[in-house]
Amino acid sequence: MPHGYRLPGLLLAVCFCLAACDRSTPESPSEAVQLTPPPAAIPDIEWRTHGNGPDEQRYSALDQINTDNVAKLGLDWYFDYPTNRGLEATPLVIDGVIYTTGSWSMVFAHDARSGELLWFYDPEVPRNWAVHLCCDVVNRGVAYNDGKLFFGTLDGRLIALEASSGKKVWEVQTTDRERPYSITGAPRIVKDRLIIGNGGSELGVRGYVSAYALKDGEMLWRFYTVPGNPEDGFETPAVERAAETWGGGPWWEIGGGGTVWDSIAYDPDLNLLYIGVGNGAPWNQQIRSPEGGDNLYLSSIVALNPDDGRYVWHYQTTPGESWDYTATQHMILADLEVKGEQRKVIMQAPKNGFFYVLDRATGELLSAEPYATVTWATHVDMETGRPVEADGVRYTDGPTGLHLPGPIGGHNWHPMSYNPDTGLVYIPKQDVPWIFATDEQFSYREGYWNTGTDAAPASMPDDPTIQAAVLGMVRGSIVAWDPVAAETRWEVEHAGPWNGGMLSTAGDLLFQGNAEGQFVAYRTDNGEELWSFDAQTGIVAPPVTYRLDGEQYVAVVAGWGGALALVGGDALKAGAIPNRSRLLVFKLDGTKQLPPAVAPQLVFDPPPQSGSAEQIAAGKDLYLRYCVFCHGDAAVSGGATTDLRGLSREQHNDWLATVLGGKHWQNGMVGFGGELDEAQARNIQSYIIERAERAKAAQE
Repeated sequence: MPHGYRLPGLLLAVCFCLAACDRSTPESPSEAVQLTPPPAAIPDIEWRTHGNGPDEQRYSALDQINTDNVAKLGLDWYFDYPTNRGLEATPLVIDGVIYTTGSWSMVFAHDARSGELLWFYDPEVPRNWAVHLCCDVVNRGVAYNDGKLFFGTLDGRLIALEASSGKKVWEVQTTDRERPYSITGAPRIVKDRLIIGNGGSELGVRGYVSAYALKDGEMLWRFYTVPGNPEDGFETPAVERAAETWGGGPWWEIGGGGTVWDSIAYDPDLNLLYIGVGNGAPWNQQIRSPEGGDNLYLSSIVALNPDDGRYVWHYQTTPGESWDYTATQHMILADLEVKGEQRKVIMQAPKNGFFYVLDRATGELLSAEPYATVTWATHVDMETGRPVEADGVRYTDGPTGLHLPGPIGGHNWHPMSYNPDTGLVYIPKQDVPWIFATDEQFSYREGYWNTGTDAAPASMPDDPTIQAAVLGMVRGSIVAWDPVAAETRWEVEHAGPWNGGMLSTAGDLLFQGNAEGQFVAYRTDNGEELWSFDAQTGIVAPPVTYRLDGEQYVAVVAGWGGALALVGGDALKAGAIPNRSRLLVFKLDGTKQLPPAVAPQLVFDPPPQSGSAEQIAAGKDLYLRYCVFCHGDAAVSGGATTDLRGLSREQHNDWLATVLGGKHWQNGMVGFGGELDEAQARNIQSYIIERAERAKAAQE
């Protein structure tokens, strides 16, 4: 029947119902029944953007879970992922579905109430692309708009999927596949465009950030963060001005660096896009820009017009960067009263150890005080906005002493949280010292690590007394930072560094996972620990919270990995942590239990040593050039990759096939036959056997 004929019938039925109701209604008005309207449904509150808003505050107004009842928090459901590498994603929760990313840029969609896997998408990143990554095969999440998900891949693609099915809508290559670019960061959506950067500075690339059309992936603009070859001209006036701060070259032949590999924020009122710019390539400025200079826009916060990518202002945290001091760390927008005046600010705790508060309209520096241990500079001059460097830190006349922060940073990528109720910023802080020295044998190797620094002085010493002194300087903690007073309000110590991102809520709770494998809730006002859960694996990703059907949940991706988990060795004072890749979701009175975890046992049974002392020493030098970035300082694995000291004799028999031939390329272990000869590979093996012998002796 046509729709036009349904309405009268419906009205007639309603009239009969009303008449029937009227017959049962009391005749006297005084006897009328007072009808109470049904209670309004409690609205769902989800986590729809990376930082829970363009201001990236990572704060939730939810308070059903609070300091009074958080002790009753329990696991509601979990999901085991099919990979065993680092997980760093911020899940999004949209229309009752959790969307998150895993290792190798895979995307997963779960029912947010039950955990049921609705679909997953594998972009099929070539496993040998892992050699082009500095910091594990990780991904920090997706963006969402109008029924579509957007994410980047390790090999530089940007992909749009249908959120309902995981079906691919479009795909674009954002990088030159002949260069060792990568994408690990989450894209951000600004108006009708998608903003994405990339990584790869140490491997010899030139940084930039790009905007793509949401509908079809068309590139709309690109902003380069460092200049290219001056003979080719400059893409923008901002890049031309930046070139004046570089001297001696040829930085353009070895990349220059400055990748925008993580933090992005947006102010819709000012219509300003903020990007955090990374370190120089190589790290060592003497090689990259031997005539010195500030080397803009390395280690800078840069404000752009998102409509066309035009430069608006910048602030450089570390002029002439030479220590891997990125400014890609989390940026937070807030409105604060500074010296009696209300200011729109942007806040960052970059690697260099100072906490910066800037006016986000102009870039004016409002405060800069150390939140971590800082030895490389005495202070930031508030007149010039420049750090006042300590003597000898540029290692032009020899190695530095133990230098803080080291390249892992006083704060790395792990997100902070700003709580407007307390007025505090919660920072996952760390102290990991480093000795910087020029690599006198440096030669640029395209597609491989090119720091220009000698890793040998920074390696953990064999002398147990010196080792104990160094490890005594290694710390990890939560710092509750007052951005108005520019000082620490309280601090909670961890066993060691490389702990997870932060979430704060209106329930006066602060959530964080850590390197010891615990997921913990603290009071926001004083850091008192109120609850913890054994996740059976280290957590580096930040938690989120959401409410569905009147019930609040807390979710976190667990899975040990990332830069320090790979390279840290004994500096990971919490010990080697196994990777168990999972999504964990909690609610009050949750009763789910994880299956019992069997701790992996390392067995040290190396073949007889055949290398001489000279060969072992040569093998150590090669290990520090080629292997340390995935298998750990002194061949001590942090648990995220194979501990080479525990290789079986059968695996040692396959040494050349693995190291030179790439026998296990499908796991990311490419062959180095184009870089190493058989004798060099055998020298590395001799060093590994020596390390295994030490471990076996210590175990007996």
